[in-house]
Amino acid sequence: MSNIKAAITAVGGYVPDYILTNQILETMVDTNDEWITTRTGIKERRILKEEGKGTSFLAIKAAEELIQKSNLDPKEIDLVIVATATPDMKAASTAAYTATQIGAVNAFSFDLEAACSSFLFGMSVASAYIESGRYKKILLIGADKNSSFINYKDRATCIIFGDGGGAVLFEPNEEGFGVQDEYLRSNGEGREFLQATYGGSSYPITADTFHEGKHYVFQDGKTVFKNAVFNMADVAEKILKRNNLSNNDISWLVAHQANKRIIDATAHRIKLDDSKVMMNIQKYGNTTSATLPLLLHDYESQLKKGDNLIFAAFGGGFTWGSIYLKWAYNS
Repeated sequence: MSNIKAAITAVGGYVPDYILTNQILETMVDTNDEWITTRTGIKERRILKEEGKGTSFLAIKAAEELIQKSNLDPKEIDLVIVATATPDMKAASTAAYTATQIGAVNAFSFDLEAACSSFLFGMSVASAYIESGRYKKILLIGADKNSSFINYKDRATCIIFGDGGGAVLFEPNEEGFGVQDEYLRSNGEGREFLQATYGGSSYPITADTFHEGKHYVFQDGKTVFKNAVFNMADVAEKILKRNNLSNNDISWLVAHQANKRIIDATAHRIKLDDSKVMMNIQKYGNTTSATLPLLLHDYESQLKKGDNLIFAAFGGGFTWGSIYLKWAYNS
C-alpha cells in the first residue's frame, strides 16, 4: 500500500465587494436583523453584482490568490476541479474555462456537483488522484454564484445564501500529513426538499415557468434543517470513533456554513469547545461549495503543522459526509 497521502499545501479565497446586510434585506422582504441572526447566525453576505460575471470569475479570483501567495507555476498543475452547484452554463465546463484563464495549460479539468457537499466530495476525488501517484498538483476550487438562482422576494432562501470562491492545492505527502479518512453518504429521497428544479433536462425553462419564478431555488427549510443537524453530527462522530480520536485530539471543526445552529449541534455532538470551531457564516452566509475553503482561507494563519481537522458538510440530494485531515504546513 502506498505511503502517499494527499496534503493541502496552499489556500486562496475571494468574495465580492458588495455586502448585502440584514438591514438591506429588511427593505426587500418581510424580515429583520434579529430574526435572521437568531435563526441562522448570518449578519451579511457578499453578492457578485457585475453583469456577465459568473461562478468562473469567483473561481479564477480564488485560484489567482492561491497562485500568487504560493509562487505556484500554473503550468505545473495537473488537474483543476471546480466544485460548484452554479456552473457558468449547462455546457461548457466551468473548470475548463477557469483552468485556461489561470494559465493551467497542462491540466485537464472538470466540474463536480453535489450541492453543498461539492467541495467535500471534491476533496475525496483529489485525494484519490494524488494517492494514485499519477498526479502531483491538483487545484480544487469551490465556488458558487448563488445569487444567480435566488428569489429576493422569498425570505426562506434570500437571507441564507451568498457568493464566493475558495481554492486549495493538493500535493503528495510522505510524512503522514493530509487526508486520513473519509465517510461520505447520499440519499436521493431528499431531492424534493432542496432543489433548483427548472433549467435541468427534466424540467426545461419555458416562458410560463420563468414568469412563475420556478427557476429559483426552493427548500423545505424545516426538513433540510432536521436532516442536516442529524447527519452532519452523525458523520463527524463516526469518523472520530473510527480513527480512535477524542475531542482533545481535534484542533478544528471545519463545518459547512449553512446555519450556525447546525454547526453548533455538530460541535456539541463531538463535545468540541467553541474555540475549536471555524466560523465565518456571519460574514458570508452560505456560499455552498465555497464555505469549506473560505474557512481555511480565513483561519490559515491559525493553522499549525500536524493539526487534526474534521471537515463536515450537508447538501441537497441529500448529500453529506466528513473527512479527517492532518494539516501539512505552518503559515
